[in-house]
Amino acid sequence: MKDSAQPANSFPKLSLEAHRGGRGLYPEESIPAMKNAIDLPQVTTLEMDCHITKDKKVVVFHDDYLNPKFVLKPDGSEIPEKDKSLKIYAMNYQDLIRYDIGSKFYKEFPEQKKQLTRIAKLADLIDSTEAYALQKRKAPMFYNIEVKSNEDKDGINHPRVEEFVDLIVQVITEKKIAARTVIQSFDIRAVKYLNTAYPQLKVSYLIDENYSKNAQETIDALGFTPFIISPHYKLVNSDFIRQYHKVNVKVIPWTVNTKTVMEQLKALKVDGVISDYPNLF
Repeated sequence: MKDSAQPANSFPKLSLEAHRGGRGLYPEESIPAMKNAIDLPQVTTLEMDCHITKDKKVVVFHDDYLNPKFVLKPDGSEIPEKDKSLKIYAMNYQDLIRYDIGSKFYKEFPEQKKQLTRIAKLADLIDSTEAYALQKRKAPMFYNIEVKSNEDKDGINHPRVEEFVDLIVQVITEKKIAARTVIQSFDIRAVKYLNTAYPQLKVSYLIDENYSKNAQETIDALGFTPFIISPHYKLVNSDFIRQYHKVNVKVIPWTVNTKTVMEQLKALKVDGVISDYPNLF
């Protein structure tokens, strides 16, 4: 972890984050999506999710299974609707990359550019985005990487949470981006473990719209003060922001997909915005 302790560019004053690389525009979680986000000068941060394959590779993908809504089989045929049997954690990477995650029309994101796209290893995605940003930017990108673990799915959809976190941290450390990376999770176990095992890393706690604890209750539940609280945008009001800013926690809501709501949140002095449509920033 030596690299993560080195001085680096300070965290963006307003972290404008391309959710899953900006899935409203390009196939989600893909290298082409991340490159497109880098091409948008207002974007500061690439947001992505990670899972672990059977052979312990860290891959960039949101769902714990190959989602029939936008994934095609190696022969180009469709996966039956509502079929969740193709689990990431049950497949080796060499089999996983045969599936196409970018050619099928995705009705939830009709503007998404369609192209043959493969699931990327986190290490390969970082290599690509770092090289591309070096060409296109004066400063490197920040990363927001989610640990997609769930309290009752250890050994089923992913390894035990500590191993899951360790595997991601190993990649970001080897790629020397730890100082520019936030690791986030809804899983309180992952967030707590990150703080205990890797206190030098920036950690974000994700909460959904049903979350009811106040700032102090959240800190008490975590056992430490996180770098970021990342709420569903509907939770955010002036009191929410006041509470967290009072204890020096940044507020970065998800997932904000209209210009109007973005501007409302900026007016409330959020510390960032996560969106499927980074072109709206």
